[in-house]
Amino acid sequence: MFKLEDIAMFSALQEEHIKELYDQTHIKHFKKDSIVFYEGDQSEYLHILLKGSIKLYKTTPKGTQIQINRMDAPTLIGEYACFEQQPFPATCEFVVEGTMGLLPFEIVYKHLSNSAFSLEIIKSLTGKVALLSALVHKETILSSEAKVADLMMKQLSFFHRLKNNEIASILNLTPETFSRIMTKFKKEGIISVKNHFVTIHNEDALHMIVETNTMKDCTNCIANFKAKIGYKE
Repeated sequence: MFKLEDIAMFSALQEEHIKELYDQTHIKHFKKDSIVFYEGDQSEYLHILLKGSIKLYKTTPKGTQIQINRMDAPTLIGEYACFEQQPFPATCEFVVEGTMGLLPFEIVYKHLSNSAFSLEIIKSLTGKVALLSALVHKETILSSEAKVADLMMKQLSFFHRLKNNEIASILNLTPETFSRIMTKFKKEGIISVKNHFVTIHNEDALHMIVETNTMKDCTNCIANFKAKIGYKE
């Protein structure tokens, strides 16, 4: 399990202040699929992910989950809601067994005069804004094929350790749509899959799919690659 000092914001504090944080932090252990907080909940605690992985998602009126992000320890969760004293904008759920530290927000306020501490808070918040911007781009601009290609280039490890329905959830696609795209990628020789291990054979095609937002415009790229390696249907 990670320590508070492993988070940049807290590493900026002196040892005596770190001890105070430990004394004030409540440690809670969660099982897989446990809810840490729901969208709309209020909290007086800064949530610190010390072990495991969580997903943040919003729920549509029809009950559909729109996944915002998946985060691994160590990191801060929901700091904006705490600073602004607003309800949490999303639901937080553990995807594996894990541990969360709950630090009363009044303790955080005591250290805001520390410039290094405050700078790390600002970095954390701006990082979350960047993630939100990426989410908006992904959900409003990228096609389903481009979503899969983009994730494959950036987080290939997901395809090795997660089930197809979990990856589909991350991309906010139905399992059927995700499976159809993977089959299409394999048929075109872009990737191969053996024992749940994905190997990329034509990264240029993936780049082209993301850039053009469709597979149609990368036909030449795929054809040239197939000719180069002597690929046969």
